[in-house]
Amino acid sequence: MADKKDHVSPPTITQVITQLLDRGAIGVVVTVMRGPAIGSKLLIDEENIVAGSLGNTELDALVKTPAAEFLKSHHETRMFSVSDFAPDFPLASERLLLFERLQPAPRLVVCGAGHVGAALAKLGSFLGYQITLIDDRAEFLEDGRFPEEQIKTVVADDWQKAVRDAIGNGRGVSVAVVTRGHNEDERCMQAVVRANPDYAGLIGSKRRTSIVIDRLSESGATEEQLKKIHAPIGLDIGAISPEEVALAIIAEIVAARHGAAGGSLSARRRKF
Repeated sequence: MADKKDHVSPPTITQVITQLLDRGAIGVVVTVMRGPAIGSKLLIDEENIVAGSLGNTELDALVKTPAAEFLKSHHETRMFSVSDFAPDFPLASERLLLFERLQPAPRLVVCGAGHVGAALAKLGSFLGYQITLIDDRAEFLEDGRFPEEQIKTVVADDWQKAVRDAIGNGRGVSVAVVTRGHNEDERCMQAVVRANPDYAGLIGSKRRTSIVIDRLSESGATEEQLKKIHAPIGLDIGAISPEEVALAIIAEIVAARHGAAGGSLSARRRKF
């Protein structure tokens, strides 16, 4: 008698979502809010891998294009009528779909645990970021200074390795280099430009940051990599104290994450 093969059920959409987030990828969950198969869900990741269904294989295929466009945007959620992208589909105007972005929890890697770095780590954790705070001086990373659960401290024997390990695949990661000098800045930035995080910023005057960027260029960093560096880091709010500087930095990081310009809201009103 032939052996029976074990039947392996396909993973549920919940399991696929967990796997997606664990590997640091992004995706969109599409839910039928009105029309046939209400409540049905389809998950599409950035590589066009699909799990679930909207109850119609043709609709599953048609929704991939707006899903890809949605992922390129910075929207967290958006409602679509099927008529918005497939007007000839049966009952298109009666079908309403909710698009919801899936992405890892935002992470912030802070290089340098001096006054600005410490303030930035604490402010970032308050805003919901998972923080990795790196310094080569163990006394600056004593447990009593950072009791917050969201702040992980790393004593760097090798700046480049510590930064590279902290960034990982770079997805959902912002990096702020706020060390005490050119040499530390450069070692950190050597790792940062090659890891390609979502955001990278370097503290310092225009002259100081230009020196570091020139050295990165000399060591082989491409023009495209260098253009992504926010230097000097932060929005111009006239910051003076370490806490104010940290506020300027985190404001720019949040703006970049949401695709915003970071300008004054009241300036928009004055244009009209």
